[in-house]
Amino acid sequence: MVKLIIFFRKPADVEAFESHFACCHVPLINAMPNVLRTTVSRALGAPRGEPPYYLIHEVYFRDLPSLTYALNSAEGRAAGADLMTFARDIVTVMFAEVWGEDALNGAPAPRASS
Repeated sequence: MVKLIIFFRKPADVEAFESHFACCHVPLINAMPNVLRTTVSRALGAPRGEPPYYLIHEVYFRDLPSLTYALNSAEGRAAGADLMTFARDIVTVMFAEVWGEDALNGAPAPRASS
């Protein structure tokens, strides 16, 4: 399993961000093909002061080809374009391999470091 992780730093206008994220962006993400599940986490704090991210949106896919297909679909391109309209300066995006007990059937074990 893999996931698309979207990290948002704290926006200048939290209310406008929250409104757009919930009403516009989340439905665009959910419309992408191959999405297995999504999670949203809002930071409450950090051990040493202010957390680096305000919100983390995780979008899960069976494998990297499924994620790639989703991002290149019309729905994925619409979600990406929307992301740039409201969060261009506060967003970081990455892909990650998921493993562990909560991963869906057959997630690979962690790789040994060399």
